[in-house]
Amino acid sequence: MKRLSILLFALTTISCKRLDVESGTPKCVVNKIRVFNQSAPCNDSKVLEYLFQGKSVFMFEPGTCENDMSAEVINADCNTLGYLDGFVGNTKINGEEFSKARFIKTTWAK
Repeated sequence: MKRLSILLFALTTISCKRLDVESGTPKCVVNKIRVFNQSAPCNDSKVLEYLFQGKSVFMFEPGTCENDMSAEVINADCNTLGYLDGFVGNTKINGEEFSKARFIKTTWAK
């Protein structure tokens, strides 16, 4: 039984790549980062935290390997607030220019 436990632990450790997500990140955002890590096509994908309209928001940047991709912006409860850039070049979230947001930190990078 002890060998089986050690084997399972070793397999789990080897097969599951640990995500380096900043501590204090809301759990739903961490879970969304896990999915994003698997689906984001670019090697320079990242999640950035900003202060916007008085609250923490997270921008899921898909990276620079393809044209016209949009970056999803969510709040700390994982509600989508909108998308930036993309084909139409959107620059507003909730009717306000996102350039007014204050960068806090990089929460995660691929």
